[in-house]
Amino acid sequence: MDRAQEATVMGAVKDDREERLAKLFGSGSRAKIIDLLVSQVGRAFYQREIMYEAGLSLHPTQRELENLLDLGIIKKRETRDRVYYEVDPRSPMFKPLCEICEAAYKKGEERK
Repeated sequence: MDRAQEATVMGAVKDDREERLAKLFGSGSRAKIIDLLVSQVGRAFYQREIMYEAGLSLHPTQRELENLLDLGIIKKRETRDRVYYEVDPRSPMFKPLCEICEAAYKKGEERK
């Protein structure tokens, strides 16, 4: 399989995973943000990075970041010129979310 084919397959797996997570979480935007943050534990993203990486517009990104903050799933850190968000590994929901995202990924792999 060449790189282009591999990228196509991986894109389809990612789309399938995001669809399953959206069904589970009830919001495609929330599922994309959770998937992004859980897949890169320890990395803080600023809002625009999350928008671009998740393929979302500003309003859904802001809304879902607030929802995730309220739920205690992510934490927020402000600097002089930016606000950073990252998944909170101390959250009681952290481990179950990691397991859900991993299961969604594995299910997508099985469908290849």
